[in-house]
Amino acid sequence: MSQSKSSVRDAYSLILESIDMGVYKPGDRLLESDLADRLGVSRTPIREALQRLAAQSLLVRDGRSLIVAALDHNQMAELYVVRRELEGLAARLAARHATSEEIQVLRDMVAADQALVDAPSALARANRRFHTQIHLASHNRYLVQQLDRVHRTMVLMATTSLAARGRGQIALKEHASIVDAIAKRDEDEAFKALKQHISIAFMTRLKQEATTR
Repeated sequence: MSQSKSSVRDAYSLILESIDMGVYKPGDRLLESDLADRLGVSRTPIREALQRLAAQSLLVRDGRSLIVAALDHNQMAELYVVRRELEGLAARLAARHATSEEIQVLRDMVAADQALVDAPSALARANRRFHTQIHLASHNRYLVQQLDRVHRTMVLMATTSLAARGRGQIALKEHASIVDAIAKRDEDEAFKALKQHISIAFMTRLKQEATTR
């Protein structure tokens, strides 16, 4: 990979991570010069990274500037509908195709994440790694690509449902049930367990949203 392409990739990843970590929130204006100084990257790859993020609808234009996009209620609901179905399919295919090593990695993740139940931000990052591992265990590259797009859009949500009281511990129990179904090669149960997991996460987020109105 050329230095130019590598720089654009790095700038893109750094900006996306900054949005995910809440450094830049929906409605925040992103300026090339500020980003270049903050991230230690020249303005040309920053400009190209911003164009890529805008093409993915993660940024929207406000006059001559780009701001971090915000999801309204309907967009969030639509996103969860798509995520629930695709994640369920990934679990079904993982139950069919996952290797014993991949299943053990999932079990290890659930065990390790117990230490993060009182740290919502860290648990949210671990949660994404867990779900990504299931996506990969589906052994379907096209499904992985679609889920990657869904999860990129999820960074526009300013808070994590795992910050809700008690949700972290419950979510890990749900993760354990999903892994058990995958390990048993029970495709229907894996599909059902992961869809239910996403539905509960959505309901939790709706309750969070209601308290801020």
